[in-house]
Amino acid sequence: MKKLTLPLGDKDILDLKAGETVLLSGTMITGRDAAHKRLYELIKEGKELPVDIKGELIYYVGPAPAKPGFAVGPAGPTSSYRMDKYAPALLDLGLKGMIGKGARNDEVIDAIIRNKAVYFACVGGAAALIAKSIKAEEILCYEDLGTEAVRRYTVEDFPCIVAIDSYGNNAYTEGQKKYNRE
Repeated sequence: MKKLTLPLGDKDILDLKAGETVLLSGTMITGRDAAHKRLYELIKEGKELPVDIKGELIYYVGPAPAKPGFAVGPAGPTSSYRMDKYAPALLDLGLKGMIGKGARNDEVIDAIIRNKAVYFACVGGAAALIAKSIKAEEILCYEDLGTEAVRRYTVEDFPCIVAIDSYGNNAYTEGQKKYNRE
């Protein structure tokens, strides 16, 4: 298992291969559907974003309330396809990667390749375990969105899998080919 420190550098991203498991430590931002929609609208209007996404990794999560002693409550990934409309624009502005669950559309994969970015997947259903990797959080913007506000997480050994690498290799499609019998 590969251990990486966030933010990821270009070499880190280019060295990743679809299917690899990694542990991420450092800081990342979060955001889900509603936050992505607001960011996308600002981009379309040519306005400045309230958070600098250049070089960032965004985790598609809306955490549950924290129990005493934890930074966040259960914090499992949400389905990534709901951000597919917005992801290419964010990647073109310098976002270096995304963490979620599930397949991505061709436009997102093209934007990953074009921008030498990466898409990581987390295991759904492991929200309580993932929360143990999150050591601190702060709200960056859109506090009115509650759990969907954009936050900064400080993580330690956050587990994920390289789902789509910077070359477009896709663990979802390659994995299926391996097990399909013709």
